[in-house]
Amino acid sequence: MPAHTPSATDHSSAAPRVTPPAWAVMLAACAGQFLVVLDVSVVNVALPSMRTDLGLGETALQWVVNAYVLTFAGFLLLGGRAADLFGRKRAFLVGLGLFTAASLAGGLAQQPWQLIAARAAQGLGAAVLSPATLTILTTSFPGGAARTRAIGTWTAVGAGGGAAGGLVGGLLTEYLSWRWVLLVNVPVGALVLVAAGWWLVESRAAAGRRLDVPGAVLVTTGVASLAYGIVGTEQHGWGAAASLVPLLGGCALLVAFVAVEARTREPLMPLGLFRVRAVSAANAAMLVCGGGMFAMWYFMSLYLQNVLHFSPVQAGLAFLPHTLSIVLGSKLAPRLMGVVSGKTLAMAGGTMAVVGYAWQSRMDADGTFLGTVLGPAIVMSLGSGLLMTPLATAATSGAAPSEAGLVAGLVNTSRQIGGALGLAVLTAVAADRISATAATTATGAGAGGGAGDGSGGAGDGPGPVALAAGYGHAFTVASCIIAAAVVLMAVALPRRRP
Repeated sequence: MPAHTPSATDHSSAAPRVTPPAWAVMLAACAGQFLVVLDVSVVNVALPSMRTDLGLGETALQWVVNAYVLTFAGFLLLGGRAADLFGRKRAFLVGLGLFTAASLAGGLAQQPWQLIAARAAQGLGAAVLSPATLTILTTSFPGGAARTRAIGTWTAVGAGGGAAGGLVGGLLTEYLSWRWVLLVNVPVGALVLVAAGWWLVESRAAAGRRLDVPGAVLVTTGVASLAYGIVGTEQHGWGAAASLVPLLGGCALLVAFVAVEARTREPLMPLGLFRVRAVSAANAAMLVCGGGMFAMWYFMSLYLQNVLHFSPVQAGLAFLPHTLSIVLGSKLAPRLMGVVSGKTLAMAGGTMAVVGYAWQSRMDADGTFLGTVLGPAIVMSLGSGLLMTPLATAATSGAAPSEAGLVAGLVNTSRQIGGALGLAVLTAVAADRISATAATTATGAGAGGGAGDGSGGAGDGPGPVALAAGYGHAFTVASCIIAAAVVLMAVALPRRRP
């Protein structure tokens, strides 16, 4: 894959004497994306150790995860536009530098607030870094097969980072310390900083443009408020004021953002971008898919540890089929897109994912890895890999090169907001089914004279039967969400010949 010289719409500065090799650009961009996605999930298995060491309460423990997700989702559009205006290489280096420094601060934290603040700073760094990684690829490789392969690799690495989080976190927590789930980013981040500084070529959109500060403030606070409200529904419920106020406030801020962008000479988000059918349809499909696919990592981790009683390391190892299958699907997708259209491949991958999620919904308390987990893991992960590459390609191929960073930020925002919203819904439906099943089994056990099935009796909390029923119901709903995304793709995505 030859590296692509930036187009005339881009302005390069401080270009090296020799064009960097394509593999070097690919390696730097994908390494940055791997770190960003890894840190979404790597802390999950370390949370109990963090609670013991720092004395974290339940609310503080939840914010160790949410502080990263909220700042990441809230600043993605701003980070993508900043990369276009101030330079993609500069945004990459600044974002990675902040991410690495925040990882060091989090690993050395002595108080709960220090850890939470460090996680928020990590999310901010990730929001600047992640759009830059995709933009560097889309502006460095020419449109067509080379760019599709590059995006396929980027998708595979991102998916692998999310899947590897449980295994990496389990190994580091069990054999070193919870601090190393953050500190491991420091040497890796420093190495990537040096490599990116040497290899990457600076490019940016037309000089002289200014950052739309009012639009940036409105969209950042709007998305962050919406994400905060979504996350809060898990604790407070959808009808509580603590959830409704940020949800409605976020929607109002986003409406104000659209009004401002329609009147601004140099908008942060040119609304005409959504008239490009590929961009609008692919992002809508990405939003809906994210709502269903987050279930695979979250509820499978709970099923493995709470029902099958796997240790953190065993649970991480159990995710290897998911990781390998989703990477395989992401790498096969560019080749298949030379034979069939991206729309056809995305729909086929989505249909395969629906089958896999529906199959996984049949999990029960007596399940085994080989009998209950392995088959569905391969089907739903392979389908997810085949799905995401054509969607990402469609979402980034219809925009002008000067909007590349913005579009990359929009792709990531769609996926993150969809995942946050979907996870809140799926958690609620799982909890309802767990409560109902636990009540039913407790009543049956009481009538029969005892609880012999491990379902949990009065005062014991839900047992394996109730938990498996709830997690399985979440996979059923997730399969329906992804099926809706397949229908959306069939109706809205443009068809392009291979």
